[in-house]
Amino acid sequence: MQFSKRLDRFGDEIFAALNNRRMELEAQGMKIYNMSVGTPDFKTPEYIKKAVAEAVMDDNNWKYSLRDLPELLDAVCTYYKKRFDVELTPDMVMTVYGSQEGMGHLGMALCDEGDTVLLPDPCYPVFAAGSLMAGAVPYYYPLVAEHDFLPYVKGIPEEVAKKAKYMVVSLPSNPVGSIATPGLYEEIVEFAKKYDILIIHDNAYSDIIFDGAFGGSFLATPGAKDIGVEFFSLSKSFNVTGARLSFLVGRPDVIAALRKLRSQIDFGMFLPLQKAAIAALNGPLESVKEQCQMYQERRDALCQGLRDIGWELPNGKGTMFVWAKIPGGRTDSMAFCMELMEKAGVIVTPGASFGPHGEGYVRFALVLPPEKIQEAVEAIRKSKL
Repeated sequence: MQFSKRLDRFGDEIFAALNNRRMELEAQGMKIYNMSVGTPDFKTPEYIKKAVAEAVMDDNNWKYSLRDLPELLDAVCTYYKKRFDVELTPDMVMTVYGSQEGMGHLGMALCDEGDTVLLPDPCYPVFAAGSLMAGAVPYYYPLVAEHDFLPYVKGIPEEVAKKAKYMVVSLPSNPVGSIATPGLYEEIVEFAKKYDILIIHDNAYSDIIFDGAFGGSFLATPGAKDIGVEFFSLSKSFNVTGARLSFLVGRPDVIAALRKLRSQIDFGMFLPLQKAAIAALNGPLESVKEQCQMYQERRDALCQGLRDIGWELPNGKGTMFVWAKIPGGRTDSMAFCMELMEKAGVIVTPGASFGPHGEGYVRFALVLPPEKIQEAVEAIRKSKL
């Protein structure tokens, strides 16, 4: 059988190679420090688990939900007002099974074959995959050290901007760890209005932001609700990654378009999961703030540790990731990752897997406590890499 050639663009060979070699090294007794995949190691709050446990005992909750519960939509609106000072109405909110799934389908609702879309490079792979599945033609705008790994709309050619259907922005940014600076969102809104471009903002990490900075919402920017939507996730803030509790919020016509597409492929989010999301949104935020501080302690241990052994200071202003330039002038990130695993037992993600401008860098996930991170740094030092 001949499968779509688009599938050729979504290879996972890099991750398969790293994982296979990891298992071989573990079987040989090597101590492994896995800092590759961004799965939180903190516990899910008890009140969220309780909400799920109670919901699954109700037989009515095992039927198709067919829709988002009104109380869930209201909870998102209330949360956005409380957390971000952004006014939403229920027609501006819908659930998605993780922002990855939402991003993977949104392009299909927005694009026709051949439409141009603007994507960051480096970027989370689904940004590109979702666009390609929609038949769109990506134009990659670079995130480089010269501009603090932030979107630089002045560098996008006018002929490209005039053709663009949407632009994906991700801040705080996975993989590069940047956060929005004052005036940046205003500049992006002005750019979008000038060229009639929809902004799709990925806001999965607004609760993991360091050094006293405020993790806000793109939609709080004046004019943003006219030209934008935002993916908002509970996964990392509340440690519910496997439950896939995320939302698309913003311009009602965009929400309606994705909801229409979703109605053809899905019968609604499992009701106990909706109850879990309600519990998280209505619950206390103290643990979220405490967790952010723990992530910062991990960030500090890693960044200072790498700097002490001669690495250039990594970029880690937000998210649960740190973006680091490979030392010694090396540029082959995959080869470096394999050698780092072989010699130090430290597993990280090659920057090239996030796009061409990721080459020469690696991404560390802050999924180990500070003392383990210090051990990993010491292992790197001893490896002489």
